[in-house]
Amino acid sequence: MDLESQEDPEELVYRLVPEETHLRKVSEDIVFMRYKDISEDVTSAMEVFSPEEVIEQGLIKGMEIVSELYGRGIYYFPHVMMAADLMDRGLKMCESHLTKERETKGKIVMHVAEGDPHDIGKNIAAVLLKSNGYSIIDLGRDVLMQDVVNAVEKEKPDIVTGTALMTTTMSAFPKIASKLYEKGMEIPFMCAGGAVNRDYVESFPMGIYCVKAADGPDLANRIVTEGWDWKKIRSNWDRIITKNSKMRGE
Repeated sequence: MDLESQEDPEELVYRLVPEETHLRKVSEDIVFMRYKDISEDVTSAMEVFSPEEVIEQGLIKGMEIVSELYGRGIYYFPHVMMAADLMDRGLKMCESHLTKERETKGKIVMHVAEGDPHDIGKNIAAVLLKSNGYSIIDLGRDVLMQDVVNAVEKEKPDIVTGTALMTTTMSAFPKIASKLYEKGMEIPFMCAGGAVNRDYVESFPMGIYCVKAADGPDLANRIVTEGWDWKKIRSNWDRIITKNSKMRGE
């Protein structure tokens, strides 16, 4: 693990990209933000592989590497957004060749707390979760509490997330949790942002604290693919976050 944390960024990339030439080019286009090459490389890859394979093993793999670089502090928000834009371009090309709608791991409703205009953190988290195969319902910023509850009722997601950068807005989270709980919607409520901490988030039902956007996909995978409920996430939280931090070399 220590050796991995000292790994050169380029060595990390070339260790993680696919070995197959066509898929490697697609992944590298995402990682290195090669706008001029993405269309040609995705087209070439689809001559050899199915659109689903190009998505899963090329585009998403590239975005997973970007997520890793972001988690290690090597890439920053602009890099993530540029890579996400490229991934979206590639996805549209592949999806136009699909015979049926691509399946996703699960659905996540995301929002920034009522009264809070700061959405950069939420946007990063949305990109990372989307790149890991989740369908995102993004309600935006400064979202009314009732609108969040209504969205959960309508969309029936696997997870709901909330971000608060201001201490004056974080009080919306326990109120939302209470409303959902009263309606029988016991859904993991992943909360993040500079205004909140673990003690606060775990003071109300269903709350799960997310330290960094890079932790979001792993927490989501445990909930959706492994069937963990919010109570199990809480009881294993230290182990999960410590493991993720070590993997990122922090």
